[in-house]
Amino acid sequence: MTKPTSRLLHGLGLTVVVAFSLFPFYWMVTSSLKDQTDLLASPPVWTFAPTLEHYRAIFADQKVVNAVINSLIVATSTTILAVMLGAPAAYALARFDFRGKQDLWFWFISNRMISPIVLALPIYLLAMQLGLLDTHLVLILIYLTFNLPIVVWICTDQFRSIPPELEQAARLEGANQWIIFSKIYVPLGVPGIAVSAIFSFIFSWNELLYALVLTRRTVQTAPVVATSFMSGYELPWGKIMATGTVIVLPVTVFALLVSKHMIRGLTMGATK
Repeated sequence: MTKPTSRLLHGLGLTVVVAFSLFPFYWMVTSSLKDQTDLLASPPVWTFAPTLEHYRAIFADQKVVNAVINSLIVATSTTILAVMLGAPAAYALARFDFRGKQDLWFWFISNRMISPIVLALPIYLLAMQLGLLDTHLVLILIYLTFNLPIVVWICTDQFRSIPPELEQAARLEGANQWIIFSKIYVPLGVPGIAVSAIFSFIFSWNELLYALVLTRRTVQTAPVVATSFMSGYELPWGKIMATGTVIVLPVTVFALLVSKHMIRGLTMGATK
């Protein structure tokens, strides 16, 4: 196979994969801009006059606005705490040898192996006894439990790739442990920290099961409110698609803002 043919096939393959991945988002956004007639048309209508009626409807509903705010509070708080706690832990795992290190590392990773549905009932009963049901705090604590291992896992690999000679040189200059971590490892580990922050934010923002179990009315998140539109008598697809678009938008903007660091973080170690 000649090189131009190989490149053509490679390009066609990538195009198919990208189209397959982006089509659901395209369908969601276009559906949110269709009126009810075009939305339910069969066969589907591909050319239509866009309308914002569904967006006006959801933003006129205070429940949706509050849900988006709740999601922002929970996802942002979880991400900040996960990075603040996970980055120092990752530095310790990457640079120090201590008793029980492998057990601790396995414990962090095993937290992601547990099916959330298994813990839903025990967590609900515990939250009820502590009076934490329908609060931001209970969601932040639960999401932190599952997102902290992601931060530790990614940042540990990032910090391991930093030459230890930099730390040794800083020690010779009299730098203490905190200075070494904050002035050397954090700046050089920004790609890994950015990737872990993105994943933490996405998982917190999109999580449905615990938000559905642990909230009632006050602290309902956006995914929960999106599912509440469905009933046995009506499926308002326009409002559902518009709410889905609003849910996806902050994550997309966040990812674009740190895309440079995200690419570096995802490809770290690829040339080793």
